[in-house]
Amino acid sequence: MAKINFLPTLQDSFEPLLPQQVEILRQQFLSEGGETASIQSRFNYAWGLIKSMGLDDQRLGIKLLTDIYKESPQRRRECLYYLTIGCYKVGEYSMAKRYVDTLLEHEPGNHQIKALQGMVEDKIQRETVRGVAVATGVVASAAAVAAFFFRRRR
Repeated sequence: MAKINFLPTLQDSFEPLLPQQVEILRQQFLSEGGETASIQSRFNYAWGLIKSMGLDDQRLGIKLLTDIYKESPQRRRECLYYLTIGCYKVGEYSMAKRYVDTLLEHEPGNHQIKALQGMVEDKIQRETVRGVAVATGVVASAAAVAAFFFRRRR
């Protein structure tokens, strides 16, 4: 995998570009033929979309990065990093974990990737706890309703 020294943090991805900036990236992407545009133009546009606040934009950014990942082995490291962030933002935490774990297999000492992994795992843990709490509430409610009807029958 090609290496660059700096990767943005997850927090950076929540600072959207100005609409004019995304439009410039989109126009560059379209002027080069859209899906057949240069890898760099597609990559830049995908990152701008992932930084967006719109879920549809983020999903399109993930799709573009997935295509680049398949097409360009030298960009896989960057794609995996940005795919992790994109999936995190759209709530696809298990995919985000797969991507970040793959990155760590290749760079086990990279502190930035470890931090991203920690954020993904924290989110998964919080979502799991929330799911258990909801499930417990549903079971308790069902038991209360059943007890109410059982008492009424007596």
